[in-house]
Amino acid sequence: MEPSYLLVAPFVILLGLIALAPLFFSEWWGKHYPKVALSLGAAVIAYYLLVLNSHEAVIHSATEYISFIVLIGSLYIVSGGIHISTKDLTNPLENVLVLFAGAVLANILGTTGASMLLIRPWIKMNKSRIAAYHIVFFIFIISNVGGALTPIGDPPLFLGYLRGIPFFWITEHMLPIWGTAIALLLIIFYLFDRRNYLKQKKSIIKEIEKKDEWKIDGGINFLFLGIILLAVFIQSPVFLREGVIIITTAASYFSTKKSVHTANHFSFHPIQEVAILFAGIFATMIPALELLRHNAEAMTSLSPTFYYWNAGVLSSFLDNAPTYVSFFSVAQGNVNPSGITPIIELLSHPTFAESIIAISGGAVFFGAMTYIGNGPNFMVKSIADHYHIETPSFTRYITHYSLPILLPVLLLIWFIFFR
Repeated sequence: MEPSYLLVAPFVILLGLIALAPLFFSEWWGKHYPKVALSLGAAVIAYYLLVLNSHEAVIHSATEYISFIVLIGSLYIVSGGIHISTKDLTNPLENVLVLFAGAVLANILGTTGASMLLIRPWIKMNKSRIAAYHIVFFIFIISNVGGALTPIGDPPLFLGYLRGIPFFWITEHMLPIWGTAIALLLIIFYLFDRRNYLKQKKSIIKEIEKKDEWKIDGGINFLFLGIILLAVFIQSPVFLREGVIIITTAASYFSTKKSVHTANHFSFHPIQEVAILFAGIFATMIPALELLRHNAEAMTSLSPTFYYWNAGVLSSFLDNAPTYVSFFSVAQGNVNPSGITPIIELLSHPTFAESIIAISGGAVFFGAMTYIGNGPNFMVKSIADHYHIETPSFTRYITHYSLPILLPVLLLIWFIFFR
């Protein structure tokens, strides 16, 4: 049965508050956002359980949330036990190289792992001239677009891998798209950063040109990160993967020297904020996702353009993993209504292959359009706020950065690869 559109209201209200409350009543929101988010989520869950008697949808969403927050939280905690000592000041070219390295690393550690590992060094490296665009481009490149080459890079691609897409198939087919998007974003960032750099006093620029050594403390946590990434591939029994990850995370946290956490200004506040807000988001978006799946069943003969833009726009505000799965099912049904043919064989069908590439690009790239488009986004903002960096509000992020900078890049990607 198709859910009522009225059930989407709590989701819309929560998104509206996340966007506008920090602008108009930030002090109240800072104190009461847990009550608001959890109350709206509880209202939707109660309706599904008590009125619709739909336990399956609630259990499915709760399971996805637990897997999501356990992985996000573990990568945050373990990477917080690694302290990278860097140059205190950098020039634009060095910043570009760091962002590119982070984009590559995102495919090995995941966008969350790479973001949490590099955001603190990134802030320190640019501390004399840190600006909002430094945080925004970090989110664009390392927290989102960078992770489009492997199933480890971003959760949607991992779900595709679990459904039968070979591990390196996505690497082979997304590489030119990934390279184009990363190159465009790095060029735009360089222009921003070069302008900022030239505004600095000569004494600061001279200081920037001094070289310092790079050092890593807490290196044992790279081993724990490796265990977590291997655990991601555990599929059964239920929550064994999460159990292994939690035990590994605890071992990491208690074995890390206090001095490393102190040097990183480590606290649980950023992950606590993400956990609470996304608990509300995962609960309230249940009706929105069910409406999407219900309407998707009637869709046929769809083009890569449709998949790219629809999967992308929805991934900007809904969790991109279930959005990817919904459109994946539509693409599969278009070429294989019976559902019998294995995915590996369907990939030889040009229509299906093009659709999967378009869905993958849309789901991963558009996650950078808002702070809630992908889990690391809000965490990066929260850490930057903790360092008293002036980050753009939810609305300003969209109006001053996503729409004028990122959207033209995504439009060009569509024109070159999916038109």
